[in-house]
Amino acid sequence: MSDNGVSKAKPAETPPLALDRVHQGDCLDLLARMPDGSVQLAFADPPFNIGYDYDTYDDRLAADVYVNWSKRWMAEVSRVLTANGTFWLAIGDEYAAELKVVATRELGFTCRSWVVWYYTFGVNCRQKFSRSHAHIFHFVKDPAHFTFNTDAIRVPSARELVYGDKRACPTGRLPDDTWILRPQDLPEGFGADADTWYFPRVCGTFKERSGWHGCQMPEQLLGRIIRSSSHEGETVLDPFGGSGTTLAVAKKLGRRFVGLELSAAYAERIDARLAAIEPGDPLDGAAEPLKSVPATKDGRRLEKSRPRIVKKRKPAAEPSQAMLFEKRRKQR
Repeated sequence: MSDNGVSKAKPAETPPLALDRVHQGDCLDLLARMPDGSVQLAFADPPFNIGYDYDTYDDRLAADVYVNWSKRWMAEVSRVLTANGTFWLAIGDEYAAELKVVATRELGFTCRSWVVWYYTFGVNCRQKFSRSHAHIFHFVKDPAHFTFNTDAIRVPSARELVYGDKRACPTGRLPDDTWILRPQDLPEGFGADADTWYFPRVCGTFKERSGWHGCQMPEQLLGRIIRSSSHEGETVLDPFGGSGTTLAVAKKLGRRFVGLELSAAYAERIDARLAAIEPGDPLDGAAEPLKSVPATKDGRRLEKSRPRIVKKRKPAAEPSQAMLFEKRRKQR
């Protein structure tokens, strides 16, 4: 009631976001429309604040502004997760430490694993080692109750890959912090239950490449995350839709999903990508990347590809004065 006794109309409530689609807009505005505890799994691959050229987002924020913004959207992710929900965060070197501290010390997440995604086709850098990894944090809200389906993500062990032993253990072994130049030559070093993962980066020449987004995750990497941390029929959230890989994999694996994307152009293309797939479709990319790349012993030999070198004969030396004199003497 107003002061003059006339009833005021209640403001219209904003409807919650519909499932199984991507919603275009600012992630903070859209997350505010999601009910508490409505999502079992969230995966976020946010802008890294390294100056990448997005079509609608400024990736050059001041450091404090970026960290504070990250805290705001991660707090919303925490709110919409169920009590036993899981949050995976992919981030680069520049802000990995800061965002881990925000997530664990300020927002109350527990970090179960600090996964290193090691990929081939690294990003060339100047005056430092070329970048060939990203950080993926595995956070849970309740360290005593969360989903982790180990049987859904097992891969053949080293003994099976290398020796063909039928008694092979289904888990692999993780080497120490060693620089590995060719991971396919050390398949025993990358087990499904280890926190260093090997997946090739989705490069421009790959069939899997969407062609319109420069930061595309491999479907098999998202497959491992979604299989391990959710069940069929549960809801997966991606607050930074990007190329739509999280949503595409969620749909293929029989999960419900909600995607958020700031760019209208990206959102439209994600819609087209989702429309072209059905639940149960196979994931793009090699399920076992160590089997899809040749080991050094099976690779092309350099000597087979080098052009044949034909040695040129040295030109005859100029005759000396002594030789000319001897030749004339014999002709007399």
